[in-house]
Amino acid sequence: MAVFTEVSEPEARALLRRLRLGELLALRGIEGGIENTNYFLTCEQGEFVLTLFERLTAGQLPFYLHLMKHLAQGGVPVPDPRADPGGVILHSVCGKPAAVVNKLRGSSELAPQGAHCAAVGRMLARMHLAGRGFERHQPNLRGLRWWNDTVPVVLPHVAAAQAALLRAELAYQNHVAASAAYAALPRGPVHADLFRDNVLFDGQELTGFFDFYFAGVDSWLYDLAVCLNDWCIDLASGAHDGARAARMLAAYQAERPLTAAERGLLPAMLRAGALRFWISRLWDWYLPRPAAMLKPHDPTHFERVLRGRVADPVRV
Repeated sequence: MAVFTEVSEPEARALLRRLRLGELLALRGIEGGIENTNYFLTCEQGEFVLTLFERLTAGQLPFYLHLMKHLAQGGVPVPDPRADPGGVILHSVCGKPAAVVNKLRGSSELAPQGAHCAAVGRMLARMHLAGRGFERHQPNLRGLRWWNDTVPVVLPHVAAAQAALLRAELAYQNHVAASAAYAALPRGPVHADLFRDNVLFDGQELTGFFDFYFAGVDSWLYDLAVCLNDWCIDLASGAHDGARAARMLAAYQAERPLTAAERGLLPAMLRAGALRFWISRLWDWYLPRPAAMLKPHDPTHFERVLRGRVADPVRV
């Protein structure tokens, strides 16, 4: 989350009136993240999060917002978009498409233990199963097609060894995506960005998944791999944490056992998840956009993760 577009208190008050949420008591920009403008809204009816979408279009956004509402109705703890009296959940603020969702309780666990990883694995599987009945469809916009388009853009900015790894891994992922085993992977709506800072806990109780604005239809295994690449990695070294990964995988499979195709392709999807975030961090690092509180992430972390996934495949 970050602030690219400044929202004034009069603009926030006008939005709250449209949504019948009462008077504005406080408005505060949220630091962190790199995609959208986000504010905490405190008003007479409670605390909410206002998001202004900087890259996603009004045509793309209904998928994300209705997915969150579908999951909330299915018992998954996610932000529930607020509608105006006409039932509209996509709004406009400062000329940008916007949404207001309830603020979930809890805080992010940035140093997770095994119990936290198990809770994420369990709820991720429940989220995948709950998403089966969702009728809207949108591809993962940061999937293979985006990787193929973006790697040539970042290659001029990296060293020769990094460029070689990017080219080789991209070729490998294109090969995997063309395989029959990949086509057999179970699919549905995925979060695709479920890092430690996108999950809330109250103690060891998981109280919410949020920031669904990279969601799309993709393989559930890819979504699980993205989680493993953050929750079960040592941030200082990029090294795999086998104990935490075992807890996450066991908890996920207790809700939805992996298929034979998924077990076979887990190493490839772990590499895919590392590649995706290495590419996006390179892009944000070398081709940044202005923002009032923008802090781009160091891309070398996911280079280390990818090299580790290539050198030492994780199997289940």
